[in-house]
Amino acid sequence: MTAQLIDGTALSKKLRADVATRAAALNARGHQPGLAVVLVGDNPASEVYVRNKVKACQDNGLHSVFDRFPATLSEADLLAHINALNRNPTIHGILVQLPLPAHIDSHKVIEAIAPEKDVDGFHVANAGALLTGKPLFRPCTPYGVMQMFKEYEIPLQGANAVVIGRSNIVGKPMALLLLEAGATVTICHSKTRDLAAHTRNADVVVAAVGRRNVLTADMVKPGATVIDVGMNRDDAGKLCGDVDFAGVLDVAGFITPVPGGVGPMTITMLLVNTIEAAERAAPG
Repeated sequence: MTAQLIDGTALSKKLRADVATRAAALNARGHQPGLAVVLVGDNPASEVYVRNKVKACQDNGLHSVFDRFPATLSEADLLAHINALNRNPTIHGILVQLPLPAHIDSHKVIEAIAPEKDVDGFHVANAGALLTGKPLFRPCTPYGVMQMFKEYEIPLQGANAVVIGRSNIVGKPMALLLLEAGATVTICHSKTRDLAAHTRNADVVVAAVGRRNVLTADMVKPGATVIDVGMNRDDAGKLCGDVDFAGVLDVAGFITPVPGGVGPMTITMLLVNTIEAAERAAPG
C-alpha cells in the first residue's frame, strides 16, 4: 500500500483564490486589507519567509507593508513601532518575524500587538481564547493542517491523534484544534518515554519537533494519516521533514510531503487570517 499524498500546494492555490475574491470585494468597497510584516536583524531564513509572505499578499490583492530594522534596534523602539501599527487603520494584521535578536523579549513584543491584529494567533488573548474554542485567530500552521484534514475528508471525530511536539506555535494549538474536532489527543515530546507505543495506536500523527526521522515506518499504524510539519536538511543538504518519508509512505494512508505539504499552507492561512481581520474591521 502506498499512501495518498496530501498536496499542500494545490490546496493553497484554492484557498488563495478565495482570499483574492474576498480582497477584491473589500477593495471595491474602499477597504484594502493590509498586513504589516516586521523584520529585525538579518537572519537569512527569516528573510526568505518574509519575502514569501509579502509576495503572497501582493499576489492576492492585499496591501503589504514590510518594515525592516537592523539587529541593533532597541526593544523600546520596536514596541513604539508596533504601537503605531496598532493605531494605523489601514493595517489589519501585524506579524513580527521570529526569532528576534537576543536583547529583545519576544513575549513582550507579541503581547504588544493588538489582539484583533494578531494574525499569527500568538497573543495570550488569542491563545487563551483557543482553549475555549473561540479564538479571533488560529495559529497559521495548525490552522492549515486542519484545512488539509477537511479537504481530504479525514475523519477526526473519535480518532486517536498523536501530536509530537509541544511548542506554542504548533504543538499545543494543534492539539487543541484536534480536540475541538472531536479527536482523542495525546501530546508527546522529548521527555516521552516510549514514543512508538503512542504513535502505533494513532489514526493521525502530526510530527512537529524539527528533528529528522523522529517518526519511522515501524512506528506507524497501517492506514494512518501522517502530517509532517518539520523543516530540516538531510546529509545532502536537501529539504526534508521530521518523518522518514520513504519508509512511512508504504505504511500510511495519507501523508504530507516536504516540501509541498504543510509549508505552503502556513502562509496561506496568514492571508486567510488577515482577510478575516479586514472583514471584521470594515463597517457594514
